[in-house]
Amino acid sequence: PTADLGRQLIRTVLDTWTDEEVGPILRAVVLTAAHEDKTREKLRLIVERGLIGGSTLGDDEDERLRRSGLIATQLIGFALLRYVWKIEPIASMPADQVVSAVGPNLQRYADGDIS
Repeated sequence: PTADLGRQLIRTVLDTWTDEEVGPILRAVVLTAAHEDKTREKLRLIVERGLIGGSTLGDDEDERLRRSGLIATQLIGFALLRYVWKIEPIASMPADQVVSAVGPNLQRYADGDIS
């Protein structure tokens, strides 16, 4: 992984969730998935295939899944707190501050010690 992967990932989340067309769709899907089985299953498949399945992190399959899964927990949790539940101070943190705070943790999951 590149040295800036963590920052790139959180920046992508910020850009995607604030996009005028994509952001509202993401919020609607997440809210619907909370109480609708079919939507929850589709969202699970997207996360498994997209966020986790496409990853090339790690030296073997088990490590790849662990690293990717840990990254997914951080990205999804961040998006929920900031864009769905709007919990402060996360909801109003400046984007650059979010990237500086969250990026290094994601980077550790990408290529650091996770034992």
